[in-house]
Amino acid sequence: MHSYLVLRLYGPMASWGEVAVGEQRPGAPHPSRSALLGLLGAALGIRRDDEAGQQALGAGYRFGIKLLSAGLPLRDYHTVQWPDLPKKFSYATRRQEMRAPDRLNTILTSRDYRCDSLYTVAIEATADAAYDLAALGAAIERPVFVPYLGRKSCPLALPLNPRLESFPSLKAALDSRDDETLIPEDRHHQSACLRPDRLTRYYWDARMDSAGMPVTLRQTRHDEPLSRRRWQFDTRQENVYLAEGRQ
Repeated sequence: MHSYLVLRLYGPMASWGEVAVGEQRPGAPHPSRSALLGLLGAALGIRRDDEAGQQALGAGYRFGIKLLSAGLPLRDYHTVQWPDLPKKFSYATRRQEMRAPDRLNTILTSRDYRCDSLYTVAIEATADAAYDLAALGAAIERPVFVPYLGRKSCPLALPLNPRLESFPSLKAALDSRDDETLIPEDRHHQSACLRPDRLTRYYWDARMDSAGMPVTLRQTRHDEPLSRRRWQFDTRQENVYLAEGRQ
């Protein structure tokens, strides 16, 4: 038996950023490791510029994800004013950039979101974890900073409702919340239910043991934080299991 802290993520909008180059800001259909670590960091009160705290956070936890409903994709279109890059000095603030209208250009950008998506997340603590799962669950219930779903513009629609239990496998932990409605007090109301996808998708860190399910494929993700202050990320391996129907 293994201990997991199991929670659910749901919101009207979510954004799980992938590698972003230039004007395109693509997003994944399921949470990235960096986003989940950021959510835990917000709950614990670990600031982005706290390099030691961020490193300890990254070394302490691994994640398994069950994608129940991918929701609908949304692409947000932006126009952004951007100045010419001077050769002899650099801008210190956005206000300085906007002071010279004759030097401003317009660039087009787009950002990807998921609308009305639902995920179950199982958190596993390593031997190096600075906080045990019970302390982590207590912090999630009373977060220091406001948690969000990838971007600050994507708030949670419901409490995370973390539960600490022991399970024979990661799959058993991820399946343990399937029968819950979004709003427990409104079980018979149609709006309290979200239709699951026909194809159930499981994602988990390749370093996790006792998955309890086969590996359909393995993919490389660029979401392992190296430095939050410098916004640098490394690659990692993620296992995927694709299962037809309800699991």
